[in-house]
Amino acid sequence: MIEDYLIVGVVIAVTMLVGRIVARRSGVPQAILLVLLGVAVSLLPGFSKVVVAPEAVLNLYLPVLVYYAAFLTAPRETKEDAVPISVMAFGLTCVTALAVMVAVHLVVPQVGWAVALALGAAVAPTDPVAATSIMQRLGTPRRLVTILEGESLVNDAVALTLFGLALTAFDHPVTAADGVLLLLRVVAGGVLYGLALGWVVARVRVRITDSGSQIVVSLITPFVAYLPAEHFGFSGVLATITAGFYLGVRAHGLLQPASRLTGNAFWEVLVFLLESSLFVLLGLEIRQVIAGVADYSPATLAGTAVIVVAVVILLRLVWTMAVFPLAKLLPGRHLSFNRVGRPGRLVMGWAGMRGAITLAVALSIPLSVPHRPLLIFLAAVVVLVTLIGQATTLAPLLRRIGFGESRKSVVEEAKARQATMEAALARLDRLDSDEQVDEHTADVFRQLLQLRLDRVRAILDDNGDEAPRESDTRWLRKQLARAQREKLDELYSKGKISAATQRRLIHELDLEARGRASGAN
Repeated sequence: MIEDYLIVGVVIAVTMLVGRIVARRSGVPQAILLVLLGVAVSLLPGFSKVVVAPEAVLNLYLPVLVYYAAFLTAPRETKEDAVPISVMAFGLTCVTALAVMVAVHLVVPQVGWAVALALGAAVAPTDPVAATSIMQRLGTPRRLVTILEGESLVNDAVALTLFGLALTAFDHPVTAADGVLLLLRVVAGGVLYGLALGWVVARVRVRITDSGSQIVVSLITPFVAYLPAEHFGFSGVLATITAGFYLGVRAHGLLQPASRLTGNAFWEVLVFLLESSLFVLLGLEIRQVIAGVADYSPATLAGTAVIVVAVVILLRLVWTMAVFPLAKLLPGRHLSFNRVGRPGRLVMGWAGMRGAITLAVALSIPLSVPHRPLLIFLAAVVVLVTLIGQATTLAPLLRRIGFGESRKSVVEEAKARQATMEAALARLDRLDSDEQVDEHTADVFRQLLQLRLDRVRAILDDNGDEAPRESDTRWLRKQLARAQREKLDELYSKGKISAATQRRLIHELDLEARGRASGAN
């Protein structure tokens, strides 16, 4: 049995690697390739009946994914745009879930209200990764990216709370009063437990100095947040998001630079593995899902899928273009609304792609829920259609309305780098004048900081006269780094240095190269 799981795991890992390589070379969305490769793998002997345990998806994937998103949330920007984010995350998510519930129940009456609401909750939350990566690359105003990221974090919690209520209603009837009380307990309990856990973990992490232990603590935190909260009847998702946000705001005070560097790399790989494996697992289950919906006519399946996709896409466009501006009428001052014009609202409306969270929720639907294959089928269609149709057309839309030419975010980052380098040089000069460092050491660090400052100033140079020189120096630095790596290889092959020394020095060269690349972008 263990060998079977290992074989399946290895095959899924190889499939993810192949999908990533092919996607980068072909330009085809990686998610689409992973699903297709998963279908191909399901044709292999022994893989035709691979089923993902819903409990595994719910307890393994969701805590990690929502914790990571919460940890990276920008607190100041999110606070400034709290009203627009709330209008999208609470209002649109609830309306989308209810609209999908009504549409599915009307088209397929045998699907009960609770089951239809479970589907609505699954397809309601957005996945901003594809959209925001395109928007940041093209220089879209940062405010739009912040709103989309904040919306995605909050609507995950809203949708998953609705999903839990739907499953509860499926098990036994729930009155309106019972629903309100249950909602209050679930939300309040989850938030309070998440805050308490975040406070405890912060006290623990500030006392840990080695990177390995920091990674272990960060890895178990989402599970310690999610699982006990669910056990006691609270919202595990809200507890995880609250703990992640609490710790993310304090990350710079909790972690040393080395721990942040190592931890970021670890979490990027972990989230990539989880998100990619969800699409592969969907492909593995496609054959069983299709077999499970064989009782429905092709016209019913196609019609229901079209209606659900239309509700999800069109309702978001209507909300951002017509309902979203009405929030300015709410009491209080909402200056952030004045910075989101009609073109920005159009981008927000079209950037509502669905992704890993939708798949995770759909695959976590218990096997006992009737019409489960139909729900997974419809959720998969929504994900694939939005990734193919919206993700591939977002960049042309941004260029068409003029957002693709903005370099505001690039200039903003370059100015921040310039300010930090100048502050470091000023501090170095004071230390040198006070004779707290020797002259030779001060000169070495001054030259290093000045080189970095020159690269940043080249980015800010409006005339662009320094661009060719910057290109030449970048080429030269690559050649010098290559020479250093070749020399390290030579020293190791002659037995003059150990493998540990070789790896450590190459790691330093890699860090310098990544820092230079980051400064040039």
